[in-house]
Amino acid sequence: MSHIGRTAEPDKRALRQEFLAVRNRLTADDVRETAAALAGQALELPELAHARTVAAYVSVGSEPGTLALLDALRARDVTVLLPALLPDNDLDWGTYGGAGSLARVQHGGRMALFEPAGERLGPAAVTGADVVLLPGLAVDAHGMRLGRGGGSYDRVLARLDRADAHPALVVLLYDTEVVERVPAEPHDRPVHAVVTPSGVRRFR
Repeated sequence: MSHIGRTAEPDKRALRQEFLAVRNRLTADDVRETAAALAGQALELPELAHARTVAAYVSVGSEPGTLALLDALRARDVTVLLPALLPDNDLDWGTYGGAGSLARVQHGGRMALFEPAGERLGPAAVTGADVVLLPGLAVDAHGMRLGRGGGSYDRVLARLDRADAHPALVVLLYDTEVVERVPAEPHDRPVHAVVTPSGVRRFR
């Protein structure tokens, strides 16, 4: 049965809690070890091999670790854009210049984020990316991504559509987070690939 409209969001909330509970049981060593494997798999992607600009993010807590990947991309002279959360949950962007270029920013009662400390490039900067690396909690067999529910990346994807920009959309997850189905709503957009510590799966 298809879950759309009003039924999808309660389903998504319950699923988010399940996936977050599993992540919260991971140790710092688990996160560190899988981050190295995740970077290795991601760097094999042809889309990243040929990219000049990649929009990414800095993982926090028990999220699949991204710093090793960000540093490897920067070593390849790739421009790495990182988000800065705006008060309305939209995202501005800045350039990653290494771990020393990050600032820890507390957004209200939510988890602190690591954001680029330098110049802001504006929300439209993401439209110039060749690849957009998306955070998420799960992806299904059709490439539909389950996000955290804040809506920030829904805005990013809508902005890409309006600009007629077509970067590769790649979600970074743990192996157990690739599932058969997640609830989808009409505005949800599939990703092109998922990278996990054990490999890559492409969609469409």
